[in-house]
Amino acid sequence: MDSKALTKVQSVALIAVIAVAAVSGAAAYFILGRPASSSEDIKIGICADLDNTIGKGVYQAALLATEQINSQGGVLGRNFTIIAEDDDDEATTVDLAVASNAMNKLITIDKADFVICNAIGPTVLTLQDICADQQKIYLGTRGPLDNITQRVVDNYDRYKYYFKLSPPNATSVAEGTVDDTVALANLTGFTKIAYLGVDGTTGKQIAAMLASSLPKHGLSLVYSGLFPVSTTDFTSYLAAVDASGAEILVPLISNQASVPFAKEYYERESPFVVSGSLSIAGDSNFWTLTEGKCEYISFAGLPALSGFPLTNKTVATREAYFQRWGTKIPSGSAVGAYDGLRFILPDAIKRAGTTETEAVVKALETTDVETSTARHFVFTTSHDIFIGAAGPNKPEEDYFLTAHFQYHANGTLSLVYPLQLMEETGGTFIFPPWKGPWGDRQTP
Repeated sequence: MDSKALTKVQSVALIAVIAVAAVSGAAAYFILGRPASSSEDIKIGICADLDNTIGKGVYQAALLATEQINSQGGVLGRNFTIIAEDDDDEATTVDLAVASNAMNKLITIDKADFVICNAIGPTVLTLQDICADQQKIYLGTRGPLDNITQRVVDNYDRYKYYFKLSPPNATSVAEGTVDDTVALANLTGFTKIAYLGVDGTTGKQIAAMLASSLPKHGLSLVYSGLFPVSTTDFTSYLAAVDASGAEILVPLISNQASVPFAKEYYERESPFVVSGSLSIAGDSNFWTLTEGKCEYISFAGLPALSGFPLTNKTVATREAYFQRWGTKIPSGSAVGAYDGLRFILPDAIKRAGTTETEAVVKALETTDVETSTARHFVFTTSHDIFIGAAGPNKPEEDYFLTAHFQYHANGTLSLVYPLQLMEETGGTFIFPPWKGPWGDRQTP
């Protein structure tokens, strides 16, 4: 067994991808300079769209975590080895056969001991079934549908192998969206809200919850629109939001369409503020991709994106990713993959004293570990992410926390929610310089 840490030369060489082979509709990635995999290595399979922003970030984050674990002697004296298969899950139309082939190859041919998967939507259910059939632990970094983790509750013996690393389930996301919107409305004094989301289960769930919840807070949902996932032109949608008289627009955009959306908002000088979920807004290239036209937009993200020291590991994670890859850590999926391999899975294996699947499942279920996203990362009984409720005995910032950031000049990020963290970091919410309901105010 070779348990030596990677040398500096090997570590640098790992960056280079030297061969891509099509295998059963998926792409197998071989990395230059990686030591030959030992039969004693703990093999980590990465199932993601390796050619796209989110999937590439997941792969790089997992590789970084693995290098760090191995440099400290591995887990139970065994090194982690990364094996990756491309599932094309960020394509406009996801080919379920490609995703299934990628997962099957990781398990049956690559012999992965554990799998980290970045699939989203109904695809997760299919891949979840594959892992259930193979009794393989599946750590998910994407896919908020409630029924994914509900399966664990409904049929524990079959689906107990699935655990969520990121994001929280759709109900939690919807409830969080309401809370975030109410907080922004209270901060700005605005009362007219618009919603624009991808036409899918999560998008519809958020729309329904906003419609039922906002009036309880004295707010009005004046526009609610759903668009096809293939949409890249938001001209008509933003015109409809404008016509509705909305003062706050809450978007839910889960793909590369975040770029044309941000540019259209800026170029139209839309008379409302934007604060919601834009999946690639945290990417270090987002400012460049939008030509700086994402300024004034607020988006949901993890504290590691801004460098706010939520935990003792948050800033270290951000800095390590930048030093290794030369960019900011790009997404919640990447942060989830890093935390899963750097802190959560090693902790469970060590407490189990083995990599035997059933023992690791039981250990994961009792996880309570500090990560870059939580002072206490805990799984629920459904193997979802535990979200702390705000209060003196269980403050929300003690558990998994999604913050909001606003783009300011030159691509800098200001933490603007939760409000207590905005105050702690000296963050500032600013209004665009064009005409809007804010009048001549620069800040609320």
